[in-house]
Amino acid sequence: MKAIIVDDERLARNELKRLLENFPKINIVGEAANADEAVVMIDELHPDLLFLDIQMPGKTGFDLLSDLEGYVPEVIFTTAYDEYAIKAFEFNALDYLLKPIELHRLSEAIQKVEEEFDRQKQLTETVKDSTVVLTENDQVFVKDGEKCWFVRLGNVRLFESMGNYVRLYFDDQKPLVLKSLNALEDRLDPKTFFRANRKHIINLKYIQKIEPWFSGGLQVTLRESGDKIEISRRQAIRFKELLSL
Repeated sequence: MKAIIVDDERLARNELKRLLENFPKINIVGEAANADEAVVMIDELHPDLLFLDIQMPGKTGFDLLSDLEGYVPEVIFTTAYDEYAIKAFEFNALDYLLKPIELHRLSEAIQKVEEEFDRQKQLTETVKDSTVVLTENDQVFVKDGEKCWFVRLGNVRLFESMGNYVRLYFDDQKPLVLKSLNALEDRLDPKTFFRANRKHIINLKYIQKIEPWFSGGLQVTLRESGDKIEISRRQAIRFKELLSL
């Protein structure tokens, strides 16, 4: 598994690398001293795993994750502060290690990583068995608890990532399905469904209004619901190319 260490303290990076020598399955492919360096490195190297400090000069580790578009590696936070633990797990962190990092805690974290990758591998193999692109005219079966729907995809105006789940918005319904947004994006027809940001895929045919937004991004308003979804700066470039003459 390819991993990147993101920490502004060189000694902390070196110590973590020394501890990770005990785990030959982890291949350190890069180090970053701040969030901006890390974003570039993640885009280039597509690591499977981040060992991520929280408090760094400039942007925090949370800011870094918010800046990522599309692909997001698995994350193990490494920090000297325990007060961020709840927020860390809101970002779906696999683990939260307090410095100085102890070998047995690191071992527990690596075990969680391996278990998660085994689960993702099984999901990937399942998806490969059904890689037919789904268009707006396809109907899909959706089950959430005791409720079931057979919904035409063209009627779904928005998909929202909720950790390991995705929430579908259609009519006045908002069911959750056990699937990652990345896996869902691979199956949806890009002519109709667009990845707006890290958390949302929108149905282009539901766009009612487009407005300029912060830092070169866009904000779209969806008809019927009035939902306002931000299109990130990077995705806004793709959006304009996709819909321009």
